Amino acid sequence: MVQTNDLIFQYKKNETIFSFPNITLEQQENVLVLGKSGIGKTTFLHLLAGLLKPINGRVVVDNVDVSTLSNSKLDAFRGQNIGIVFQKKYAIPTLNVIENLKARLFFSKTPINNKAVDTLLKELGIYQFKKSKTNELSEGQLQRLSIALAVVHKPKLILADEPTSSLDDDNCKIVIELLLKQAKQTNANLIVITHDFRVKSYFQNSITL
Repeated sequence: MVQTNDLIFQYKKNETIFSFPNITLEQQENVLVLGKSGIGKTTFLHLLAGLLKPINGRVVVDNVDVSTLSNSKLDAFRGQNIGIVFQKKYAIPTLNVIENLKARLFFSKTPINNKAVDTLLKELGIYQFKKSKTNELSEGQLQRLSIALAVVHKPKLILADEPTSSLDDDNCKIVIELLLKQAKQTNANLIVITHDFRVKSYFQNSITL
């Protein structure tokens, strides 16, 4: 379950104050958050992930109010319960694909199941690149690796920041369907933040900022 209440955030005093709608998601419910650039979509995602602390309001994930956790407890909670697909690719360039995934499992304190990792890579269509370094992957392959890194530890909440904005129509469809499939398989909530209205038809719930 994911819930937000009365979230307000400001980067610096006298700068724009962002306020965000309340959301409540039960198990396996997903939501699309739409809005133009500069409206605070990424800020909202960072609040949901606990990467930013609100000046008012709260974020509850799996019955835990993440905004009240200490930094060390928040890091541990996020590592185990939240998966993030960032706009910028954050794979470790010195490691190959499989090593990146094992590192993600290690840092989330999740046991490494080689068979499950291989199955995930096959589902995402990048199994044949498991020994490839990230600089050898195409943009589309990197995008799929980003999804794998976000879901390999079976988080309760998957957050995706503009996952389709740079993709053509065919790859947009593929990426959204992959995210929805992975969320369903792990009983996770999926929140996609984007200005890409092409993906609206894939979601029953949507919010416009």
